[in-house]
Amino acid sequence: MTVAQVPTPPFPFRIGVDVGGTNTDAVIIDTSIKDATKSIIATQKSPTTQPNVTDGIEAAVQSVLKQSKVDHHRIASLSIGTTHFINAIVEQDERHLDKVAIIRLSKSFTREVPPFSDFPTRLKNIMLGYCTQVDGGLQIDGSLEAPVVESQVVEECNRIRELQIKAVVVSGVFSPLDHHFYQEQTVRKIINRELPGVSVVCSSEISNIGFLERENASILNASVHRFAKRTIREFKTAMKRLGLQCNLYLTQNDGTLLDADLAARLPIRTFSSGPTNSMRGAAYLCGLYEDGTANPPTSIVCDVGGTTSDVGVLLPSGYPRQALADVTIAGVKVNYGMPQVESLAIGGGSIIRNNGGRVTVGRDSVSYAIKERALAFGGDTMTATDIAVAVGVESQVGDATLVRGIDPSVISKTRGFIKKEYERVCDLVKTAPEPLPLILVGGGSLICPPQLDGISAIMKPPHHDVANAVGAAMARISATVDIVQSTGSQTVTEAMNKATDLAIERVIRIGAPAESVVITEQESLPLQYIDNRVRTVVKAVGDFSPSTVSVEKQINGQEYEPVANGHVLEKPSQSTEGPAEEAIDINEYKPKIVVDQATGVKAWIVSPTDLEWMAEGCYVLGCGGGGSPYPEMLKLRQHIRDGEELKIIDMQSLKPGARVYWAGNMGSPAVPAERLSASESILAMETMLEYNKHDTFDAMIGIEIGGSNGLQPLTIGSTRNFGRPVVDADWMGRAYPNLWQVTVAVHEREQILPCAIASGDGRALVMTKSPHDTLIDQTLRAPSIEMGYYVGFCAKPSTTEMVHKWAIKNTLSQAWRIGRCIARASKNSTAGTVSEQIIEEMGGPQSAKILFRGKIVGVERRLFKGHSHGEVVIKHMAVDKSSPQDNSAMAASIPVAVGGELKIPFMNENLLARHVGDDGHENVVASVPDLITVLNAASGKALGIGEYRYGVIVVVLGMACSPVWNQSKAGLEAGGPAAFGYDRVEYRPLGDYKEPRSVIDEFS
Repeated sequence: MTVAQVPTPPFPFRIGVDVGGTNTDAVIIDTSIKDATKSIIATQKSPTTQPNVTDGIEAAVQSVLKQSKVDHHRIASLSIGTTHFINAIVEQDERHLDKVAIIRLSKSFTREVPPFSDFPTRLKNIMLGYCTQVDGGLQIDGSLEAPVVESQVVEECNRIRELQIKAVVVSGVFSPLDHHFYQEQTVRKIINRELPGVSVVCSSEISNIGFLERENASILNASVHRFAKRTIREFKTAMKRLGLQCNLYLTQNDGTLLDADLAARLPIRTFSSGPTNSMRGAAYLCGLYEDGTANPPTSIVCDVGGTTSDVGVLLPSGYPRQALADVTIAGVKVNYGMPQVESLAIGGGSIIRNNGGRVTVGRDSVSYAIKERALAFGGDTMTATDIAVAVGVESQVGDATLVRGIDPSVISKTRGFIKKEYERVCDLVKTAPEPLPLILVGGGSLICPPQLDGISAIMKPPHHDVANAVGAAMARISATVDIVQSTGSQTVTEAMNKATDLAIERVIRIGAPAESVVITEQESLPLQYIDNRVRTVVKAVGDFSPSTVSVEKQINGQEYEPVANGHVLEKPSQSTEGPAEEAIDINEYKPKIVVDQATGVKAWIVSPTDLEWMAEGCYVLGCGGGGSPYPEMLKLRQHIRDGEELKIIDMQSLKPGARVYWAGNMGSPAVPAERLSASESILAMETMLEYNKHDTFDAMIGIEIGGSNGLQPLTIGSTRNFGRPVVDADWMGRAYPNLWQVTVAVHEREQILPCAIASGDGRALVMTKSPHDTLIDQTLRAPSIEMGYYVGFCAKPSTTEMVHKWAIKNTLSQAWRIGRCIARASKNSTAGTVSEQIIEEMGGPQSAKILFRGKIVGVERRLFKGHSHGEVVIKHMAVDKSSPQDNSAMAASIPVAVGGELKIPFMNENLLARHVGDDGHENVVASVPDLITVLNAASGKALGIGEYRYGVIVVVLGMACSPVWNQSKAGLEAGGPAAFGYDRVEYRPLGDYKEPRSVIDEFS
């Protein structure tokens, strides 16, 4: 059926809808009116309908259309923000989730960590349809790993057809950098030809570098894709009933619009649009960011609902500051952007209790039932709204006479508590101590005090209660460019300008007038170990130009399958519930220790729990470097699930004359983020065994406990590979950037060569001679680049004597204990005291110290000779001793430095902690070889240098190094400040090293 097009009139009106858990809000805005608050000509707030939210959307839009009486033909757009799609995943609703087939593109890598490796069991059982791998993939410089082979793809299509799977993910190694071969798109064309009607998601269209997280996000997107198509078809059907022929958009996570057809294909982009709508609505309503004001301020936005308050930051661009910590959806790690929001468990419906003079606010709420249960509305439950009504904050809410009986002391204590909590959460999102303006939005915003310390002004604009819908209505369109460029023939500035021009070109191409385009994000990231390469990220935003589109044509096109009588599918009769996840009592858990009856040797048989704890601890001991151990942990966990064994022994169990091999990986950490945990080190081991004419060896020892190499010996020693035990020790006690800094080479001559490197795709070489150990790194760098910028490394095997003399003892045990602290804090909601727990494990305040608490306010990065150099600046932030968190331990541990800021220069790893006081006085509070690590204060987990970002609240922890370093002139020359160019910094031990307790000894 076709519909005659309406002559093109002016299109001044925009409709915005936001679907929340409690209310569905709608507005109509007349964009020809320049005054933001006067431009809103109709609003509607009504309860969200369940289970079919479309009915509520239609009713809300019908209401504002009736109120405004605008000509339907003059409406430019309908924009909807909804939690529809993310809810299907969070609720694990198999009615709306499809099985997914995954086709990976890589000839030599990623097999060790298969798809769904870190999915919760139930969600995996719902979504896992089929997994396979074909030739393809790129190197980090954009060159081919292997070309796509069409016959392989066709063969896999036949299998997918047999399984009747209707959703496919194509995920190629380094596919976000593929601007020449377009491998994922090539494979999609083949699948579309072979399997018509099957939806195909290319991972490069979902997110950027980080293979597993990108693939995970793509799987979620593919599984919910059919439901998204059905839902958007319902939206369009509702538009037809309303007589609307404008374009339909959905709002996406970054505060901009997504065309409905694209939203149906990429629903994951809408998952976190709610908080963004609120912040963009605040930006429009306060008028600071939409009228061309010069140098608009950074502002805090607080959206107060019935149960919680969500607080975020509006940057001068008028867009929210993006979150930088790990993002998870229903327990699945993903790497797509979302706004950084701190939630406070206080809202308009928060319940107030008076227990003998002790007043509590929340954490529970009457929520949507506030008009039935709150005192001001005739109910019997005292809420935060009742307190606001009692003090006359809002005369139009409820009946003030019904709250006159509230005890004045309860009112005072409640207001004091709420004030302190709002001040605390506002301080959390600030990156500097200077006061910032606060914009209040949301229906519960009347509970916020009129003045807050640290806030310069509080604005509550008209229509603040429907700011979410306003943000949806006035959203713009955007385009992002994320590319790796060469800086051999251009400067970093020129590379950034090129990326900026490309972003502007893209946003204009999708409909933005050139004069409306602004740049809202720019970032330049040098790539470690990769000379003359920089990753440039730019986002451009612009207005959209409305056009007439026939809704009837859209909903009757082939893109949308028919749906009979609504939206809800019958629940399947067969349950997809999988086996329950293993529950661990952290306090009662004991590792498995076995004794060899013939030799009496005790061994620690590693479990999945042990692995997870060791991985967290290795990242802490990496001191910002070493790369994430997460992929290695996933691989080893699969080994255990497949029946393989990982065995750890104490160094005392080594027999005299034992042959002890050591190996690991070297190169850019960005490479294993895409290749996952591949077999490079295994191939390097095989090369050295062949060169040395050794059939086997007695044990493995780690090259460094810090970062991903901390778990590498377990992979090599696994019964799947060489089946040898791993010594509870390593050659560094942390992570260091240079190979010649391993302790055995620091103290003894000729301990590294001969050594081998291997690429993981069949290439290997052996190096036999060097005039000095410091030249080995430089010599191996060129072939490592040719091998893909990341190689496995295996050195000359060591001996029992050398291990006893120079290895740092019980470091796997130490990593395990640190990881257990983090896991315990997560379970007990005591992340704020993780540092104190780790200090206790390290031997107490004489062995480890909190150096500083604060917020990252500056990060500088540059590349020199393959190493990532730079400095992170952390501004002091006081600890709130009356916070609801457990602060008893926190109060007992006073940081070494307070006030001012802490500057930490790094060379792959953190090198110094330099405190600059409020008076400008500078003092080095810790330096290498002591360990300096930065923890995310929200989770207690370590941050690598690549994760240092503005606004992250951190705790800096200092730990004493092993005497192998600090009691030797050679150790200090190799690992102290002078080794990194800080000749004027005198090393002063942070504390007395306490040898880690052996897990084997303790739990035998």
